[in-house]
Amino acid sequence: MTDMPMYALSEEHQAIREAVRDLCEAKVAPYAAEVDEEARYPREAAEALTSADFHAPHVPEEYGGAGADALATVLVIEEVARACASSSLIPAVNKLGSLPVMLSGSEELKKHYLGALARGEGGFSYCLSEPEAGSDAVSMKTKAVRDGEEWVLSGTKRWITNAGESEFYTVMAVTDPDARSKGISAFVVERSDEGVSFGAPEKKLGIKGSPTREVYLDNVRIPADRMIGEEGSGFATAMKTLDHTRVTIAAQAVGIAQGALDYALGYAQERQQFGKPISDFQGLQFMLADMGMKVEAARQLTYAAAGRSERGDADLTFFGAAAKAFASDTAMAVTVDAVQILGGYGFTRDYPVERMMRDAKITQIYEGTNQVQRIVMARQLLAGVQSQL
Repeated sequence: MTDMPMYALSEEHQAIREAVRDLCEAKVAPYAAEVDEEARYPREAAEALTSADFHAPHVPEEYGGAGADALATVLVIEEVARACASSSLIPAVNKLGSLPVMLSGSEELKKHYLGALARGEGGFSYCLSEPEAGSDAVSMKTKAVRDGEEWVLSGTKRWITNAGESEFYTVMAVTDPDARSKGISAFVVERSDEGVSFGAPEKKLGIKGSPTREVYLDNVRIPADRMIGEEGSGFATAMKTLDHTRVTIAAQAVGIAQGALDYALGYAQERQQFGKPISDFQGLQFMLADMGMKVEAARQLTYAAAGRSERGDADLTFFGAAAKAFASDTAMAVTVDAVQILGGYGFTRDYPVERMMRDAKITQIYEGTNQVQRIVMARQLLAGVQSQL
């Protein structure tokens, strides 16, 4: 009989989880409510994650990074999200922004930008969406025009996570208007480049500690060697990136859901009504059971997707979309139930579950709405992606 995988975390992965959890309980969780209330960037978390090398764990060791595999990166994001969803966007968006460079960039670009990211010299954001190009990203209007040894970028990007905080931006722009998706190229833009500016922070329902702004590119002139990959390959790189990073959004959703479940469990065992803890009532026990079951199903699907991300399996596109959609739907359902278990207290900002419920909502929307994920999954199924199982 061949050795069968037993689907458990290795000792190394378990140690990473414990290390991140300890860090978050000491240096992230204590500020989570304040970060949300004041809608401010979680500087304490950013400093703690950077000093522990958890701010961008995916960067390979050859570029000075921690060299975490896809599952280890998922564990980092999950554990940070359990404490503070806004803070979990630091490692998540650093991967999203820099992965195009890892996947398609020249060796020079990798050394320069991945090295800077690993050293904590600045975060990395991802600029794909525009005011008129959300789910239909191919309709983007931002353009890049060649001028000798430079490219000149002009346009507006919308919904850019950590815009203004990040030093580096992967920007998708049209280089050939007649070629549709094959006329889009990817570039690295720096915050300090002349002509780069930012809109006011969006006033959001959740993840208030992670700034979301428009990025304005007003004839931004950059060296030609800042193009990521070949001209016209940007859209393909963008989609390949999302196959991998949707797994990190699934991890974020699992973390939010676990945080809400943990709090609801503790509350249910302490809160007394009718002379006994409310956890003694079967109706409430059934709610908790369903919450725990959904969280674990979402976690296992997310870890399975992380394995496919690490290996680059042919069915990653399906698993990334499935994990993101299922885990985010789970996070929304579980946080709503957590608020219900706390009753009136759950509806107040004195307790963390209402924040978790607000934070959970975005996981169903960004990096492709869950309706888009279902389109992606259906296409994969119709193409026979599961026929080899």
